[in-house]
Amino acid sequence: MADRDPDRLHVELTELLFFAYRDFTGEPDAVLSSYRLGRAHHRVLHFINRHPGVRVADLLEILKITKQSLARVLKQLVDDGWIEQRTGAEDRRERHLSLTPRGIDLAVRLQTLQSRRIAAALAEAGIIDPTAIERFLFAMISTEERLSVRTMIGHGPADSATSRARAGSHSDEQVP
Repeated sequence: MADRDPDRLHVELTELLFFAYRDFTGEPDAVLSSYRLGRAHHRVLHFINRHPGVRVADLLEILKITKQSLARVLKQLVDDGWIEQRTGAEDRRERHLSLTPRGIDLAVRLQTLQSRRIAAALAEAGIIDPTAIERFLFAMISTEERLSVRTMIGHGPADSATSRARAGSHSDEQVP
């Protein structure tokens, strides 16, 4: 790959990312479809599982989606018993999200599928220390978001998107 034209290499890497993402999401997609859920539901389940009690406003910031999009997904997940919402103890306008036991089981099942795929790919590629891949993935994230992502996954200081969102308006909290 190194001796190829850089433009062609970047196009090929782009295609590899598309194919890798297709297969990375393929098994979870099949599981989700049996429950009439999709990738948007998967992302919500994943981040609520990783951050139990997350505020709706923070989830909007993490996912970078509209309130309307999140409201549709949350409504289905609440109605179907995957997640529960609680009113904030200090601010009743806040909505805190947690997975139900059923939701935890599904989130763990999906995460296990994807973790196994990552572990198998690292092993097949002979990668013992994946820090170069981690650096590459962080470099793919916009510079404005890197600090908040590092913090969210436990690799950075406490100044995250979640912290910034908490300092902001609570008007976006009113989601079902």
